[in-house]
Amino acid sequence: MSAPASIFPPTPDYVPFRAGPFRLAMGLQPLDLRDWIEPDERMIVELAEKERLLRERHHEVFAVLPEAQASSAELLTLLLDYLPQRFPALYRRDGTLFQNLATGQRWDLARTALHPLDLAGRLVQEDLCLMQREPHTGVYCLVGASVCFPTRWRIAEKMGKPLSVIHGPVPGYEEQLAATVDRYFARLKVEKPVWRTNWSILDDPTLFQPTGHGRRGYNPDITPVNAGEKLWFRMERQTLRRLPQTQDIVFTIRVYVRPLYELAQCPERAATLAAAVRALPEPMRLYKSLPPFLDALLAWLDNVAAGRQHTVSVSSVH
Repeated sequence: MSAPASIFPPTPDYVPFRAGPFRLAMGLQPLDLRDWIEPDERMIVELAEKERLLRERHHEVFAVLPEAQASSAELLTLLLDYLPQRFPALYRRDGTLFQNLATGQRWDLARTALHPLDLAGRLVQEDLCLMQREPHTGVYCLVGASVCFPTRWRIAEKMGKPLSVIHGPVPGYEEQLAATVDRYFARLKVEKPVWRTNWSILDDPTLFQPTGHGRRGYNPDITPVNAGEKLWFRMERQTLRRLPQTQDIVFTIRVYVRPLYELAQCPERAATLAAAVRALPEPMRLYKSLPPFLDALLAWLDNVAAGRQHTVSVSSVH
């Protein structure tokens, strides 16, 4: 199935890395709720992949606790109202019939047997998580997740766990960021949603990647000559907003994967990315699994920055 590219909003041109000393920070920015969800021309492909994963590996990409029923329904209602209004060329609602005009998907909202969070996750390219305050401790825990495109984490290992456990594998999180994140979640206001980005570089463009942190070793197949074709830049755009009725927090994750060779025409960005990689502490480099191709990556970026790398083999362009 195809749809005219003109019906999709343009893909934003994010640059989530910067030069300078590394600092572990939330990096939050105010979110205009008109920009809560970001569909683009990859919608048809990515929603088809979601459907495949939900059909073949449902228990790996979807989980919800009973206490998330109300917030799941609230989130679905928000999306059903927001999407046709914000993107009328892509979504339509006629009574209980909801349609994705790009993919041809149709749902009878009065008859669907899907859990509200499960249906919500099928509507958008974003993955969706629900965080709820634990009444006795006050900490926020993961109570629902539709995550088809994880960047090296598993729902089963995080479900029901507090933020400190969810982010436990991140080097320096407990010491540098945990208290700040906990306070922010407790104080997040309905009228002040936020967004942030993070990034990684991978040797696999697959969207569904539940494992892969902490790789060491060495990959001889990736060299300073072909690193642009063998590596991919993966970015997450994440949003946080408090639901007005249940007061739970919805966390959206939109994954963008781009071949590294796109930087061949952007020497300044290549130089900035090289500086950002060099500034990463060793534990963070290992967490991001950069060691297998680190030297090749930096050499390729340096060549681009210096104007010595301009070509890409036609066979590598997808």
